[in-house]
Amino acid sequence: MVHANVTDSRAGLPPRVGFVVSKAVGNAVVRNRTKRRLRAVVAAELAGIPDGVDVVVRAQAAASQATFAELESALKPLLHRAVRRTAASGTA
Repeated sequence: MVHANVTDSRAGLPPRVGFVVSKAVGNAVVRNRTKRRLRAVVAAELAGIPDGVDVVVRAQAAASQATFAELESALKPLLHRAVRRTAASGTA
């Protein structure tokens, strides 16, 4: 699940990305590995996120079993859709 938001106070500032990986995903080792993988996917797409946008990525429990390629193919479209919705709403 990916959410994006823009506020007037963040206008012109670089995008921020946060990750939520709950205990439902697994133990600490699994959660940290999942977060590192998600971070790597988003880092590759960071140039496509406009300035002033805040993005929150929430990992589902299935993310712990997914390979990097599966996470990447699932996250990229969600990320782009959330950013497009933000731009379409006129707040970006």
